[in-house]
Amino acid sequence: MKASALTYLLIVTGILLTVAIFAALDFPFRFVFYLTVIGQVTLIYSVVNVLKDNYTTDKTFEDFYEDFPISERNNFR
Repeated sequence: MKASALTYLLIVTGILLTVAIFAALDFPFRFVFYLTVIGQVTLIYSVVNVLKDNYTTDKTFEDFYEDFPISERNNFR
């Protein structure tokens, strides 16, 4: 099963939050350092994965926001 890009971003977020918690609780430097390095590598991997993701949509800039549609006659610019 292939993991989605969102899964990788959740993993990176968890790792980097753990780094912040470990640093605040004065864990030994080696744990914080290695977890920081692992977090940076997974961040780069997740960014590459998001950019290479085969995602397509039929939306254009004319669609604006889906929750706030703008019609041609209702344009306040």
